[in-house]
Amino acid sequence: MNSKLKVKVNKSQVIEVDPGQPQTLLEALEQAGVETRYHCRSGFCGACRTTLISGEVEYINDPLAYMRPQEILPCACKAKTDLEIEH
Repeated sequence: MNSKLKVKVNKSQVIEVDPGQPQTLLEALEQAGVETRYHCRSGFCGACRTTLISGEVEYINDPLAYMRPQEILPCACKAKTDLEIEH
């Protein structure tokens, strides 16, 4: 049994994600009621681009959208550790 990871969103809301589940970070944010921006849900368009303040993610799909350092695409990744993001 995996322990849940914490994701702090916009310096206030904290959600928990189960690293053993196949859902993306975007899906976890939506499930928790966090308002999200997205379009393709596959890492192509970059609409969900989010700043990673701390922690590590792992990509389920190789993202093709441009990302600056410290940016992630929640539609294509999962939390690997506890995270803090600016979304």
